[in-house]
Amino acid sequence: MSLISRREALRCMCGGFGMLGLADLLAGDAFGAAVHTVGPHFAPRAKHVILLFMTGGPSQVDLWDPKPALVKYAGQRPATADLRTERTTAGLLPSTFRFSKHGRSGIEMSELLPHLGTVADELCVIRSMFTTNPNHEQARSMFHQGSMILSRPSMGSWISYGLGTENKNLPAFVVLAPDGGGFTTAGFLPAEYQGTSFNTFESAPDKMIRFLRNDTLNPDAQRAQLDLTQQLNHLHESGFGQDAFLDGRIASMEAAFKMQFAAMDTLDVMREPESVREEYGSTPYAQGCLMARRLVESGVRFVVVHYGPGQPWDDHKKIDENLRERCPNMDRASAALIRDLKRRGLLDETLVVWGGEFGRTPVSESGDGRDHNPYGFSMFMAGGGVKGGMTYGATDEFGFKAVENRVSIHDLHATILNQLGIDHEKLTYRYAGRDFRLTDVFGNVVRDILA
Repeated sequence: MSLISRREALRCMCGGFGMLGLADLLAGDAFGAAVHTVGPHFAPRAKHVILLFMTGGPSQVDLWDPKPALVKYAGQRPATADLRTERTTAGLLPSTFRFSKHGRSGIEMSELLPHLGTVADELCVIRSMFTTNPNHEQARSMFHQGSMILSRPSMGSWISYGLGTENKNLPAFVVLAPDGGGFTTAGFLPAEYQGTSFNTFESAPDKMIRFLRNDTLNPDAQRAQLDLTQQLNHLHESGFGQDAFLDGRIASMEAAFKMQFAAMDTLDVMREPESVREEYGSTPYAQGCLMARRLVESGVRFVVVHYGPGQPWDDHKKIDENLRERCPNMDRASAALIRDLKRRGLLDETLVVWGGEFGRTPVSESGDGRDHNPYGFSMFMAGGGVKGGMTYGATDEFGFKAVENRVSIHDLHATILNQLGIDHEKLTYRYAGRDFRLTDVFGNVVRDILA
């Protein structure tokens, strides 16, 4: 019996068996040789990663990278600020937001970030990031997959392949997004390493995940059905040899069954004390941050929290108005996550990374907006063996281009993997006749920021 016909037969037999819907969600479309996780190459500083992704590209000169020269040369277009932009732009546009020093370290941060200012001594603000493409889709693909080719494995899939999970009842790689999307593909890696995406517009676990509850069968009956299905799968496979896609389907169905019980507890933020929920806030992004803490606490390896949906940080117009509306929610929840992780003794073993696919220009677009800027932008990292209370690198006097201690996306990936105990040059997978890796043939660990 073919995989498709067997799957449809099971769907009929189970009457819409909930676990199958979950298996559809967990399984991917990747092909490749079946492998085991490689394990760390050396002692890790971190066990988990939480990536806070600001889709659209947040403005570094309004949040993290103060540039007094913008005021002095407002409206002008000096030669060093005359880099090519995606759209037509005008003269230098000063930030209207005041910067001040925070923490014992004195990190300068925008007035839009008062809550993150309270955890400044935990932050390593990288002001010298750069990427290779000014378009959203390609830049996001580079950020999440290390390549502008959309079919490549996501960073979370590489990490799952390298390290596996600490909780066999939950996926190793989870994406929390208000639209239930995100970069989850395992690409050419085996399908079992694909990420699982949950919709943070919903707060109840059984609404976030399709078919999480089974209203007709008890767990024993579901277990019996799954055992029968897995026997049929293995019998089918024995007839023609090992198949990575089918192995991935078998693994995903097993994981789906276990998730029906584990996810109801882990993703239910209402189990948290009211004081903790209040600290984070009640927006989808806030719920995502709180869920991320609960997930890593339960052993999930890699969690992405999207601020969305859409491209909310894509401020081509009315940037001041948009940032004033958007930043309080992001600032409050991001800072709460760092404080909460530290209170629970999890920050040392959890690497928190904040950023977007690129930054914004210091020159104006449409009078009151900023265009895409891949030449130089800011991110921060916290916990996970990274030095806190420091800034690293610098852009030019206007905040347009990274000029000192430049950090590429490949360098960022190499550093994240390093903190997890992975040598980025050794985490490879042979496909189509060559060895691939997340960092391609690039990347250097940014050792100056490591504790």
